[in-house]
Amino acid sequence: MTDSNQPPQLPKFFEGAPLQEHSFQWNKCWEANCTPWDRGGPSMALYDLLKENPDGMISLPTEGSLKRALVPGCGRGHDVLLLSSFGYDVYGLDVSTQALEEARQNAGKVLSEGPGQGQGIYELVAGKRGAINWTHQDFYAEKWKDVPMAFDLIFDYTFFCAMPPPLRPAWAAKMKSLLSPGGRLVCLEFPSEKKSSEPGPPWAAPPREYLGYLSNPGAQPPTDEHGGVIEDYAGSVAPGGLKRLAHMKPARTHASGMQDGRVKDYISVWAHADE
Repeated sequence: MTDSNQPPQLPKFFEGAPLQEHSFQWNKCWEANCTPWDRGGPSMALYDLLKENPDGMISLPTEGSLKRALVPGCGRGHDVLLLSSFGYDVYGLDVSTQALEEARQNAGKVLSEGPGQGQGIYELVAGKRGAINWTHQDFYAEKWKDVPMAFDLIFDYTFFCAMPPPLRPAWAAKMKSLLSPGGRLVCLEFPSEKKSSEPGPPWAAPPREYLGYLSNPGAQPPTDEHGGVIEDYAGSVAPGGLKRLAHMKPARTHASGMQDGRVKDYISVWAHADE
C-alpha cells in the first residue's frame, strides 16, 4: 500500500517535459517538497578539501585577498554557508524561487545560532565571514542580472547530475566561462556508480562524464546508446579546456554517497588548461 501523501519520484516530474521547461519542473519539485537531493547539511568532503588544501592547489581567501565563490543549484544553501565560513563572498544560484526562500530561512537559522557567526560546522575558519548572496537566475543565460560572472571557486554537487546528457556540453562551456584565471572548479561527483541506462534525475555521473565534458567544454564526447560517455573514454584536454588537478575519494561524504561503509563519491578539482 502506498502513502498518497508521499511526493512522486523525482524522475516523474521530468517525464516528457522538454528541456526548456525543466526550470519550471524544478520549482514544482520544491513546491511539492520533493527534494531528495537535499542532505540537510553541508558537504564534509568540501570542508576537508579546503581545510587540508593538499599542495596548496586552491587559493583560499585571506585578509588581504578577497575571493568569490559560486554554488549553482544551491537549494537550501548548506554549501553556500560553508564557503562563507571560509571567507568566500558566495553566490548561491538557483532557478527555483521556492528553493531560494528556503535558503534564506536556513541561513537565518544557522547564523542566529551564534553572534552572526554560526556554530559547529559553520564556525568561522577564516577571520571574517564572507558575504552571502542569493540569486534567482537561469544558469545558462548569456548574462546574469546584478551578479558578477567570474569566480575564484565554483562548487558543483548534485548540479551536474541534474543535467540530462543533451545539456552537458553547455554545462561544461558555462563552467569554463565562469571560472576566473587561477580559479578552481570543485566537483563532488554523484552518483558515480549509476548506469547511463537508468532514468534521471539524478543522471549517471561516473568520473568519465566529468572528464569527457570538462576536457573539451562545449563539445560532445563519444557516448553510448543511452547518452552516457563511453566506458573506455580517455580523451585528452583540448586547448581552452579544463584540466583535472586532483581526483580522489574523500574520507567523508554524505550518506547517499556511501554504501556499507564504502565511499562511492569522488571529489575532483579542475583548472584552466593553460595554467
